[in-house]
Amino acid sequence: MTTEADPGTGRAAARARQIAALRPAYRADLADGTGRFFAPRRADCPWCGSTRLRRRLRTTDLLQHKPGRFVLDECRDCAHIFQNPRLTGPGLEFYYRDFYDGLGEQRLAGMFATRAGVYRRRARSVAPFASAPGTWLDVGTGHGHFCESARELLPDTVFDGLDLSEGVELAEKNGRLAHGFRGTLPELAPELAGRYDVVSMFHYLEHSTDPAHELAAAREALRPGGLLLIEVPDPECRYARLLGRWWLPWLQPQHLNLVPVANLRGRLGELGFTVLLEQHGEPHDPVDLLAACWLLLDAVAPREDAPWLPGTPPGRLRRTLRGTLFLAGAPALLLAALLDRVVARFAGRTGLSNAYRVIARREGGAAQ
Repeated sequence: MTTEADPGTGRAAARARQIAALRPAYRADLADGTGRFFAPRRADCPWCGSTRLRRRLRTTDLLQHKPGRFVLDECRDCAHIFQNPRLTGPGLEFYYRDFYDGLGEQRLAGMFATRAGVYRRRARSVAPFASAPGTWLDVGTGHGHFCESARELLPDTVFDGLDLSEGVELAEKNGRLAHGFRGTLPELAPELAGRYDVVSMFHYLEHSTDPAHELAAAREALRPGGLLLIEVPDPECRYARLLGRWWLPWLQPQHLNLVPVANLRGRLGELGFTVLLEQHGEPHDPVDLLAACWLLLDAVAPREDAPWLPGTPPGRLRRTLRGTLFLAGAPALLLAALLDRVVARFAGRTGLSNAYRVIARREGGAAQ
């Protein structure tokens, strides 16, 4: 008599082997602490230059639980919120590693692949201003899932993607993108100058070390009359204060800059754009309460194994305790999810939307 192996057990064993293989490199990276991952603390706002700063948030890595503490400062004059001290190049590499790729790739790729409806709504948002764009560049495209879904609505549009990760190259190979560019937009903008009818940045600017530089590069990649479509977390969302460090869009340490909509509109005007649309309700993602509950449960539960955590891998008792805690918290998670759905109906009118969307047209002539 033969029996089939449990696929779940096989995946768990494969993940355990992957973690064990990664552990020596992480321990070497952390041997001298995390100090080299942070730049010197700055005394002025990176958006307006004001020195009138205040601490907005102090937190830890609530998703991966990598070591380190992260501070977000807020400018008292323009309300820009930024990580201070900011991650260095080695810090960005360390904290991004195994989040979107490696250990985290399968989990996040599966999540992105289920958001086809969200992607199609994003693509439809440009229809009143460009019914049939010829060329579209999606910046921060990852594995190209947005472009794949948008092509269903715009079959004649050529979709290119740009990203720092190897996912963009795989997306081109798999046919999700016509062309996949690996690198940063400011570096590649001269090569892409004047090529696109639409440039999109969906939850990308908050990851950038210099959002203003990214906006100028987007202008360079657009043809005169082309559209820039931006969606970012809204730091003025009421949930940001109500939920504190448990508000998911803070997403430390990945989110480096959170730009209030007035600041974005002002900078776009300086660059020679005309803002055609500002939305708050439509881009809202109804997960605030659910995510906060999950992050809180995850913070108090025994840790899952990860190669950057000290100590020995969790045994059966710790795994059982973790599962039991989440099972006990299931009613709270369910209630939070239901409340999120209710709030979504009026989030845009009550300041509870966790994101905003802006569409701006590049006008002719030089930027101011």
